[in-house]
Amino acid sequence: QVQLVESGGGLVQAGGSLRLSCAASGRTDSNQVMGWFRQAPGKEREFVAAINWSRGHTYYADSVKGRFTITRDNAKNTAYLQMNSLKPEDTAVYSCAVDIAWTIKVEPGEYDYWGQGTQVTVSS
Repeated sequence: QVQLVESGGGLVQAGGSLRLSCAASGRTDSNQVMGWFRQAPGKEREFVAAINWSRGHTYYADSVKGRFTITRDNAKNTAYLQMNSLKPEDTAVYSCAVDIAWTIKVEPGEYDYWGQGTQVTVSS
């Protein structure tokens, strides 16, 4: 089992920045991918970004490319999502997830473990 705890959400004005953290514990594995997803009210959960834990390769949704950056700190078993130039349409509950695999996938169903989520609200 892998436990994931997100933090760093909050309320920010459009154009502002937030950094989300996702701390992993339990049976973590270097052969894993950590992803960030978000779900706005009335909408399906959507992929945001992901990182291959051992190689550091990253992949982003087109909607956040150039504004969001995903990184990881192997020593702390923590991944981060730096979100800049935030827009009202970025408002959602953001969740991190782990897929025990080498390759990055964008479908939520491919991920094995999930955190509880953290609310991000961007005001206009």
